[in-house]
Amino acid sequence: MNDEMQKLLDRVHDGITTFEYNQKNIPCIILSEQRFHEIMSKVAGRPVSVDTNLNILQDDQGHVFVEIVLSFSKGINETILVYANTSVEFFELLAQTSMLALTPIHLTEENIFMIQLPKPEKAIEALDIIRNGLECNHTE
Repeated sequence: MNDEMQKLLDRVHDGITTFEYNQKNIPCIILSEQRFHEIMSKVAGRPVSVDTNLNILQDDQGHVFVEIVLSFSKGINETILVYANTSVEFFELLAQTSMLALTPIHLTEENIFMIQLPKPEKAIEALDIIRNGLECNHTE
């Protein structure tokens, strides 16, 4: 494994999961308690928009990473790197639901922040790119 690949793997966020909300599985990013509360202290009870960008990084070996960039209208930015090879279900749900949840490590119903993707087609396009990138790994 080369150094660049190892650097990316070292940055991968391991708090990626799904949870059931209104009888649907929703993709979820788990943040540290501190980071979640920092974000909530600035956005709770206020109108806020969240621009969501999915930057895809891939190599010719079938490794696909997605940098999820959340830009809140209140000046907060959060960047999460996900190793798509092991998180395909997360991106399938993102494309299906157009929803993303942020939670702290200790999840309760009161501490879920739901984000409606402003451009749902971007999640579908990202899923197609991820699948194509992963297929590269199986065709060699």
